[in-house]
Amino acid sequence: MASEPVYHRYVALGDSFTEGVGDPDKSRPNGLRGWADRVAEVLATKSDSFGYANLAVRGRLLKPIIAEQLEPAVRLSPDLVTIYAGGNDLLRPKVDIDLLGDLYDAAIGRLAVTGTRVVVFTAYDLGYAPVLGKLRGRVAIYNEIVREIADKHRATLVDFWRFREYRDDRYWDTDRLHLSAQGHQQMAIHVLDTLGVSHTIKKPRLTTVTPLTKKAKRDADLLWAREFAVPWVQRRINGTSSGDTVKPKRPTLERI
Repeated sequence: MASEPVYHRYVALGDSFTEGVGDPDKSRPNGLRGWADRVAEVLATKSDSFGYANLAVRGRLLKPIIAEQLEPAVRLSPDLVTIYAGGNDLLRPKVDIDLLGDLYDAAIGRLAVTGTRVVVFTAYDLGYAPVLGKLRGRVAIYNEIVREIADKHRATLVDFWRFREYRDDRYWDTDRLHLSAQGHQQMAIHVLDTLGVSHTIKKPRLTTVTPLTKKAKRDADLLWAREFAVPWVQRRINGTSSGDTVKPKRPTLERI
């Protein structure tokens, strides 16, 4: 039986998904925990020389992620890199998916030649979502490109598209765009299991939810549109991002 892998230098790249938005923790940088922190906590128990950096910044499109995070990550000489990118691009009114694929292919290739283990993710299946479900087709196309890139560069794939438990709203934050604390906990389990790393993280306990009446659901949808959807659209129109003033929460390798 093969022994499980041990990592000493883990660097996480990406956007809000990897920064940990939706999983607040005031004791941590940027006030967030997230699945990547949870993964790092487990990896730290396997190595006395473990270091963890998280360069992800909320709101980042794929091109800025590559421009701002790729080479700094390479300079840290990681033996494990996780990267999630492209999700914000797919939410834009117009997107060149083939161009995204070309950029992502080059980025994963750059990481792969360093000898580090590279972990990539497919995007979530939006098919059940009332509004964002209209984007399901473009997400499916992008995911096929990601799978091809993973095969080409022998990257490890965490196939978010297939994680059906995320159809439960309790795995999502109130903004319906980011994972909740429970969602991040479950994602950490998926990542560690995919890596073949043993852990003691338990499946999240979900609170019991009373089904909403049609009126209550309509009211909740209107509240969501006013508090989250409209501001998001306004930022797109103004060319601003929720991450414009945000810095990476862990720019250097440190023990967690």
